[in-house]
Amino acid sequence: MKGLMQRRDLNVSDILRFASKYHTQATVTTRRADGSRVVYTYPEIEARVAQLAHALRRRGIAAGTCIGTLAWNDHRHLELYYGVAGVGAICHTINPRLFREQIAYIVADASDTMLFVDPLEMPVLEPLGAELKGSGVNTLVVLGADSDVPQTALTTHLEVLSYETLIAGEPTTIDWPRFDENEAVSLCYTSGTTGHPKGVLYSHRAVILHGYSTNLPDFFGLRAVDVAMPVVPMFHVNGWGLPYSAPMVGASLVLPGPRPQAADLVDLIATTGVTWSAAVPTVWLGVLERLRATRPAIPQPLRITVGGAACPPHIATAFHNEFAITVNHAWGMTETTPCGLFNQRKIENKDMPLAEWLASQRRQGRPTFGVEMKVVDDTGAEVRADGASTGEMLIRGPWIAAAYFKSRSQDAFTADGWFRTGDVVTQDASGYFEIVDRTKDLIKSGGEWISSIALENIAVAHPAVEEAVVIAARHAKWDERPLLLVVLKPGRTADKSEIIDWYVGKVSRWWIPDDVVFVNELPHTATGKLLKSEVRNKYSDYIITNAQ
Repeated sequence: MKGLMQRRDLNVSDILRFASKYHTQATVTTRRADGSRVVYTYPEIEARVAQLAHALRRRGIAAGTCIGTLAWNDHRHLELYYGVAGVGAICHTINPRLFREQIAYIVADASDTMLFVDPLEMPVLEPLGAELKGSGVNTLVVLGADSDVPQTALTTHLEVLSYETLIAGEPTTIDWPRFDENEAVSLCYTSGTTGHPKGVLYSHRAVILHGYSTNLPDFFGLRAVDVAMPVVPMFHVNGWGLPYSAPMVGASLVLPGPRPQAADLVDLIATTGVTWSAAVPTVWLGVLERLRATRPAIPQPLRITVGGAACPPHIATAFHNEFAITVNHAWGMTETTPCGLFNQRKIENKDMPLAEWLASQRRQGRPTFGVEMKVVDDTGAEVRADGASTGEMLIRGPWIAAAYFKSRSQDAFTADGWFRTGDVVTQDASGYFEIVDRTKDLIKSGGEWISSIALENIAVAHPAVEEAVVIAARHAKWDERPLLLVVLKPGRTADKSEIIDWYVGKVSRWWIPDDVVFVNELPHTATGKLLKSEVRNKYSDYIITNAQ
């Protein structure tokens, strides 16, 4: 016998409608590029989102159409999240830090028809005009007023206009259409693999269930009285879901705008009443240094979440001991919408001494309700939850990807529905997970992935290089940085600067290896395969050691 409950599909537009109707005094504060601020209430945001939705419809944007964004954390990007979803289209967030060939690839792969771009990121698109037109893009909208639209050669290939001109004169109310909750709402690409980036296509249902889960008290635990500042970019896995989860409970938002620096973040924390924030460790290191230098008054309690890379224990300790700021560690992936683990206390450790608890924030945490995890060995058998035995972490749940966009690389999914994270972990008896390695030789620098294989392929293309290997070397600020080891061809010579310069123009500058080590030979297995584990064991501390 079925229950007698009403059937109403979960739609992203409902989040903003709720915030606009029941949290009229909550605000969305944006820091502009020039440091000034603009403040809107949720009713005002919904009115602007309605204008955007009407403008998109007027331009023929239909359900299922992909709309690309290259934008930071501001109110216009927030409006795009809801306006695009509200008409049934798909908000495709693009990381402007990617190399331009990757951007061209994913724009074409997603079949974006319009691109919305922050004025500061226009130079990223300038070389791609003809490619964008050829991939199906017909309109470029600059996120600002007419005065923010720079002179650009892109007008040769595309219609270029400002966001404010696009929405001007449109109605400020709308009867939001309803959609099946399993329809797509947003698209993110992961560059954390070799080869082309792979798309993860999120549904309305996944996004909303993820928001419910992260708002539980033992996770982000946002409340209507909170002021949340997502520093993690909205182009990176939907800003960890904060643009959805904060309005879901009526929490105010502080959006730090384009390319915020530590000084900007500290100023926002001190002057806008921020009570909760999230960023990668590199950002928090900068904030910590700024706090130490300026000692601003922060009258409100502040909780910060660290994710994207391992949380160095000294960060949690320093924030707590020096500034009474609470730190928690979270874990997720593009394929998990993204949050799945959060490091919060349980009955077993509620009385753990503070110093020990702060040190334990190196662990990624324990699962939130809605996801299930297991750790398996190479045979697929589960390993012991003893805090020492290692294996690959698998995950499944209603906001975990079931396949990649356009069905690529399905070897990441097991036959019985688990997603293979690629993380090698331990799990203890209380359900806390800690990542100890990765199954693939990727480098995570400042929360962003770098492909070691891509860097190796460039190195061996140098005429003097016989063989090369790139490993993740520990770094005091960025967690990991690429270190290149090179074997030169017999009779050939090259110096460090020549090899480093070889990368310029071939990859993003932040991908370029920090250092080059010339060696006579590299270790190999009996089958001739490069033995990277041995190289890592010998050189993982090379950058830190030589920086001293």
